[in-house]
Amino acid sequence: MALSELERRVETLESIEAIKRLKHQYCAYCDDGYDADGIAAQFVEDGVWDGGDEFGRHEGRAAIHAHFTRVSSEIVFAGHLVMNERIDVDVENGTAQGHWWIIMPATIVMDGVKTAVWLLGEYEDRYVRQGGTWLYETLTIDTHFIKPHKDGWVEG
Repeated sequence: MALSELERRVETLESIEAIKRLKHQYCAYCDDGYDADGIAAQFVEDGVWDGGDEFGRHEGRAAIHAHFTRVSSEIVFAGHLVMNERIDVDVENGTAQGHWWIIMPATIVMDGVKTAVWLLGEYEDRYVRQGGTWLYETLTIDTHFIKPHKDGWVEG
């Protein structure tokens, strides 16, 4: 049965809000010591977390879980600040795409030394609705820079 225009609009708005909550919960899990169980559960079984050359590509919940189990020893503090989201939803097909900016103060172990850094990047996400719940199909981060706080980012 086709959705009426009003039903489609309401479903679209509810889906956008659910996707925002999914991203915000992802950030909360990351900022709480990279909760590998919580993060992995946000992905479909064959989901992909792609951190590019900086953080690697991890396919499937088990690989995503293993990655975030390791990350907590490398990134000892993170404050994921996501903003300027653009979310497009296809309610009939239960799919969506999202684009977010991230700026993140963090403490990263670099050459055995805890170092205050700034990360700037963009997320490109694909979502799918399964059983009424929005999950990540893919989460891709394009890292523009990770720079030590004391050095600034002008030269990079």
